[in-house]
Amino acid sequence: MSVIGMLILGCALIVTTATVLRQQALREGTAAAQSVAQYAGATVSQEVYTLGLLAPGQRDLVTESVEGFSDRLVGLRMWTRDGGVLYDSGAASTGFPDWQRLDAALRGQSDARAITEVRGDALGGTEREVLNVYVPTEVDGVVMGASEVRLDYTATTQALQSASRVVACVVVGGLGLLWILLFRTVRTASRRLQSSALDNARLALLDSLTGLPNRRMLADRLRRAIERAEADGTRVGLVLLDVDRFKDINDSLGHDRGDELLEQVAARLRDCLRDGDLVARLGGDEFAVLLPGVRSPADAEQLAHRVRGVFATPFPLGDLPLHVDTSIGVAVLPDHARDGTTLMRMADVAMYTAKTHRLGVALYSPDEDDSSPARLVLLGDLHRALAADAELEMHYQPKIDLRTGDTVGLEALMRWRHPTRGLLPPDLFVPLAEQSGLIHDLTRFALRSCVRQVALWRDQGATLPVAVNLSAHDLTEVTVVELIEELLAEHSIPAALLEIEITETALVADPSRVVPVLRRLAAAGVRVAIDDFGIGNTSISQLLDLPVAGLKIDRLFVTDLASGGGSALVVKAMVDLAHSFGLSVVAEGVEDEETAQLLHDMEVDQAQGFWYSAAVPASALAATDMAAHRFGTKLTASLKSPQ
Repeated sequence: MSVIGMLILGCALIVTTATVLRQQALREGTAAAQSVAQYAGATVSQEVYTLGLLAPGQRDLVTESVEGFSDRLVGLRMWTRDGGVLYDSGAASTGFPDWQRLDAALRGQSDARAITEVRGDALGGTEREVLNVYVPTEVDGVVMGASEVRLDYTATTQALQSASRVVACVVVGGLGLLWILLFRTVRTASRRLQSSALDNARLALLDSLTGLPNRRMLADRLRRAIERAEADGTRVGLVLLDVDRFKDINDSLGHDRGDELLEQVAARLRDCLRDGDLVARLGGDEFAVLLPGVRSPADAEQLAHRVRGVFATPFPLGDLPLHVDTSIGVAVLPDHARDGTTLMRMADVAMYTAKTHRLGVALYSPDEDDSSPARLVLLGDLHRALAADAELEMHYQPKIDLRTGDTVGLEALMRWRHPTRGLLPPDLFVPLAEQSGLIHDLTRFALRSCVRQVALWRDQGATLPVAVNLSAHDLTEVTVVELIEELLAEHSIPAALLEIEITETALVADPSRVVPVLRRLAAAGVRVAIDDFGIGNTSISQLLDLPVAGLKIDRLFVTDLASGGGSALVVKAMVDLAHSFGLSVVAEGVEDEETAQLLHDMEVDQAQGFWYSAAVPASALAATDMAAHRFGTKLTASLKSPQ
C-alpha cells in the first residue's frame, strides 16, 4: 500500500506539475501574442476594419511594426468581424478563420492552442511546435476584429518535456529524493519561464500609459532611419519636447490628472504628424518625434511649430480646462550630428535652449551648446576681451517721460566689439559669462564704465541717472554693494544718479539671498527697479515688502499693444498695481507712435525703445542736449552717427 501510495502521489505530482507548467507557458505565450497584436493594430483605424481593406502603404506599416518580434513570430493574420482577411504575413488574400475561436475573440476572450506544424511532405518534412493564439483587436476601446498570432513554441515545448522527464526520474528514485529534486526542477523550470517572460517584456515596445513606442523602439527606428538616410542622401529630424511645469501640475492636481494629461498629449501628437513620423514617450513628461526623410532643418522646425500648435487648445481634465505650454528642441542629421546618440543630445540641447529663453521652439545652435567648439572659442575670446579692456563698451538708451516728452534717464547696455565678428549684443555673450563665472567681471566693468561716464557728463552739465542691469549671480553677494559704494565715493557721484535693474526671474529664484542685497542698495540711496516684469511669479505681498522704486513692463506685453491683443488689460492692471504701491512704471520695446500713445493713455510714466532711440555709444549723445532733456522726439539731430 505504501508503494502504491507513493506511486499515486508521484504520478499526481508529475501530472500536476506538467499541467501547471503548460498553463503558465500558455499564459506567457498569450501575453507575447497580445503584445504583437497590440502593436500591429496600433497602425490600423476603425475605418479600415469597417471597409475590410488595407492599403499597400498601411500593409507595409503593419509589417514594419512587428519586425521587432521576428525572432519568435511565425505568422500573423488580422481578421475582420465577418471573417475577412485584413492582413496576412504570408501574403494570402483569402482564407477562413476558426469561427468558434473568432467568435470568442470578438467577445473579448483570447484563445491559445499549441499545435504541431509539419513543413514539407510527409516523408521528408520537419515538425515544429507552434502556439496559435486568437487575440481580440480593439480600436479606441471597441473590438473591431481579431488577430491570429502564430509563435514558435518549440523551445518551450522542449523545456516542458524535459521538466516532465526529470520529475518522473525523481519519483522513481524515492519519495524523499523526489521532493528534493522536484523542488530544484520546479525552480529551474520557473527560472526558465521567468527568463522567457523577461524576454517578452523586452519585446513589449509600447509605453504602458500612452500606448506610444517607448525609448527602446525609438532607438531602433532612429537607427533604421539613419541607415536609410545615409543610403538615400536624405535627412533625419528629431524633435524633443516636454510639458512645461508638469511637476507643478502633478503636485497641485494629483498624479492621476497628470497621467490623464500625458495621455491627451500623446493622442494629440499622434494626430498632428505626417504618415511615417514616429511619436514616442521617453519617460515622465518627455516625448520625442522622429521625422524621417525631412527635407531641411527649416522644414523640421516648421513641423515642430505644428507640434507646438496642439498645445494651443486647453486640455480638459475633468471640469478644468488646463492651458499647458511646451518647450521643443529640434536637431537634424547630418546638419547637426552624424549618429543617433549625438542627434539625441543635440535635440536635448535645443530643448533646453527653448526652455531657458522661453522660445517655444528652438533649432539646435552650437552657440547654445556649452560643449561645442564655437562656444569654447567664444569663451576664450571673452577672457581675452576682459583682460585687454578694449573691446567691451557701454551703449546708452534714453528713457522718456511720456507726460512731458523729456529725457529723464538712460539705460546702460553692454556691447562687445569683437575683432572678427563685429559688434555683438549681450544675448550672445552674457549667458556664456553667467555659465562660466565671468559675469562678475562683466558686472565690475559695466559699473566702473557707467559711474565714470556719469561723472564725465556731470562735469559737462548733464545729470541724468543711468540704470545698470545686474544678473542673478551678482545679487546673491553683498560685494556688489560694496563695489557700488566705493565707485560712487571715488567719483563723488550722488547715489541718485545710479539705478540698478534686476529681472523678476532673478528676484524669485533665491529671494532669501537677493532681498538683503536690495535692502542694502536702497539704504545706500541707489534706486532699484524690477526689469521684465510680468513674466515671473512675483506676488503682491512680495512687492509690498521689496525695497524697489519702479517696474519695467516686459517688451512681450508692449509689442502686442498696437495689434489689439489682450495685452492692454494686462498692462493697465500692472500700471494700476504699481501706482497703488507708489512705484513708477517704465515700458520698454516701444517701436512706433501708436504704442507710445497707448502707453501714455494708460498713464505709464516712462518709455524707451527704437521709436525714440536705439542704444548708442556715449560719444553719440550730446551732453548739451542731455542737460536740456531734448530726447522726447525721435532723437534725430541730437544723435551723432555711431562709429
